[in-house]
Amino acid sequence: MTFTAQIGNVTFPDIIYNSSGPRCTTPEELVALGNSESSAIMMKSCSPEPRTGNPEPRYKEVELGSINSIGLANHGYKKYIEYATDLKKQFPDKPIVASIVGFCHEDFLQLVEDFQNEPNVDVLEVNLSCPNVVGKPQIAYDFETSDELLEKIFTISGNKPIGLKLPPYFDPVHTASMAEVLKKYPISFITCINSVGNTLIIDPETEQPLIAPKWWLGWLGGDYVKPVALANVRAFYKLLGDRMRIIGCGGIKNGVDVFEHLLAGASMVQLGTVLWKEDVECFGRIQKEFYEYVENKGYTSVDEVIGNLKEL
Repeated sequence: MTFTAQIGNVTFPDIIYNSSGPRCTTPEELVALGNSESSAIMMKSCSPEPRTGNPEPRYKEVELGSINSIGLANHGYKKYIEYATDLKKQFPDKPIVASIVGFCHEDFLQLVEDFQNEPNVDVLEVNLSCPNVVGKPQIAYDFETSDELLEKIFTISGNKPIGLKLPPYFDPVHTASMAEVLKKYPISFITCINSVGNTLIIDPETEQPLIAPKWWLGWLGGDYVKPVALANVRAFYKLLGDRMRIIGCGGIKNGVDVFEHLLAGASMVQLGTVLWKEDVECFGRIQKEFYEYVENKGYTSVDEVIGNLKEL
């Protein structure tokens, strides 16, 4: 059994692929994704200019997940356009997704326009869940700014599906407010969620934090964030209905986790921390586990699972 998925005019051969962040920065990592069972090749969130990111140590695996403060290290968007050209030659049937991040509105608009004009990129994911200006919140936590930016983005011509990577929301008022913004635009999908930011993990043996940047605060992923991710997926599914696809991301390390995200309302999922820990072999394992699980439960299609949470 395999389940295909559609985002806009792009067909994905399966519903599981990588999130932007782990193992998708270099050409070698991207080729490895192409050769894997990932249903797409998501490239690293890229900025107008290359970034070296934050000082080391900036990533640490822990028992229930990971903490990082990479600092948007990437090669610059022009390099990812080059990488996409090479990838499309090698993997013509696998969608290539560009992840876009900026530090002002002009950055986002420049990258959206240039990637819309790039024939070897199939889908755009606009990352609204990273801090962009010192003293200001993440864009997606500022609903007025999000509205202003999206209005500008959707004046740019092009036929590529555009989606948004969103941060975790912790209050129903915030998910409702963001949903009202999203409804105004032809958004193809939202990815819920990015890592949970500004967290601290301490090693009691060394009596030190695990990472160095930004007063030792980092972005939390893995098992820790799965309940938050599921809550956000469910909230937006209830608020948005079938207006756009929801891609679940957070705490997925086996086939049952995929199933839970689909029950909550996701129609596809992305893998992050598990990809850091296991490398690209995780895709085949998790797909096999997921298919076996849904077959044993008697499902024959993804549509039967999506949003089918049996509410109390």
